[in-house]
Amino acid sequence: MIIPVRCFTCGKVIGNDYEIYKNRVDNGEDPATVLDELGMERYCCRRMILSHKDLIDEVMRF
Repeated sequence: MIIPVRCFTCGKVIGNDYEIYKNRVDNGEDPATVLDELGMERYCCRRMILSHKDLIDEVMRF
């Protein structure tokens, strides 16, 4: 659905970085490099960003 505001495991705020990450990866940058530059050092936070599937457009129809 919508990217969670905080990481489920450690509680770090990650919701504000998702749009930046998505735009930079769509422009051809390496996802690992982008996450490093955004300060996502913990694998739990990286998991939250990498495994997110944006489904809000599909759910909004209903």
